[in-house]
Amino acid sequence: MNFEVFGQDIGRRRLFLIGGPCVIESEQIVSEVACFLKELCARLQIPFIFKSSYDKANRTSVRSYRGPGMEKGLDILAGVRDKYGVPVLTDVHTVAEVEPVCRAVDVLQIPAFLARQTDLLIAAARTGKPVNVKKAQFLSPRDMANVIDKIRQTGNERILLTERGAQFGYNNLVVDMRSIGIMADFGYPVVFDATHSVQLPGGMGSSSGGERRFVPALARAAVAAGAHGIFIETHPDPDKALCDGPNSLRLEDTARLLADLVRIFDIVRSPSED
Repeated sequence: MNFEVFGQDIGRRRLFLIGGPCVIESEQIVSEVACFLKELCARLQIPFIFKSSYDKANRTSVRSYRGPGMEKGLDILAGVRDKYGVPVLTDVHTVAEVEPVCRAVDVLQIPAFLARQTDLLIAAARTGKPVNVKKAQFLSPRDMANVIDKIRQTGNERILLTERGAQFGYNNLVVDMRSIGIMADFGYPVVFDATHSVQLPGGMGSSSGGERRFVPALARAAVAAGAHGIFIETHPDPDKALCDGPNSLRLEDTARLLADLVRIFDIVRSPSED
């Protein structure tokens, strides 16, 4: 299954990137990252979808930075699309958010913890926009068949499935690479979230930790296992990021890794997916 998003072919034929800072911190940071990633993907000749969140509703602590809010955040995201000519993706958390958000962005994302929320899935699907569903940390890859059915019953076939690790004990995630092949069998593009998969949820007490050094190894393994897209949260200075800094990549590290992933994808891609 391939489909067009803002003039780009997104699907199983060519590796694509979903990337950006975890949360909108400022227009300056958003603009810097969007510009960098657009130029990088143009050089590598791969599709790019910019990602950032106007609100992180599931932060560990009530004191954690959540973002600028919907109104200001959507203005910034729409500005990225208009200025850089790239499609934009962001999370929706409630049914009430879906309508205003779909007017400003090109892809709606269902966060992992909300992957079974039937009303939210259906509302997002009814917009006709592509829907990226992150597989919940508590679901098996086969359970995503039911998620797909909820979306498809609206007539929307523009579906992305994202692997982001499974909960393994306290404050830890693991990635079962079989998950990519299992979800690919459903016929939709599978994305690997390389940065959230190394997150340590709540691992720092009042915030989540992360193990950034493992991102490249897992990303390479996922593309070799058949992932069609890669999801990378990247930031000019991750150690100062207001959200998910420990598992975000520096811009220059993202560039080196993405070049490797394109080469791996070209080696392992199946001609049957053309």
